[in-house]
Amino acid sequence: MITLNAILRYQNGTSYSRHIRKFHNQLPGIIYGNSLIKSPILITMLHDKIFHLQKKNEFYSENILLVIDRQKYIVRVKEIQRHAFKLRILHIDFIYISLS
Repeated sequence: MITLNAILRYQNGTSYSRHIRKFHNQLPGIIYGNSLIKSPILITMLHDKIFHLQKKNEFYSENILLVIDRQKYIVRVKEIQRHAFKLRILHIDFIYISLS
C-alpha cells in the first residue's frame, strides 16, 4: 500500500491554488465520497512526490493510505487534472474508501 502525507488546507479558489502551485510547489487536492465524510476534505501535497508516483500503474489501482494531521484515510485516485502542455499536475481528487 502506498502511503502519502498531506496537509489540511482551509482556503480554496483559483488564486490560492495558483499560489501554492507556483510558490510552494504543492498540489491542491480533495477527498470526497462515503457518507462518513460529511463535507469534502481540502488538502495539499508535494507535487514532485505525486508526479513520480503517478507514473506507476499501481497508483491508480491500489488503495492509498493518506495521512493528514495524524489521521489516516484509505483512499483511491478518482481523477487527476494535468496541464495541457507542461509536465505538471494541477489537481487531484481522491475517493474515500475507509478510515484506518
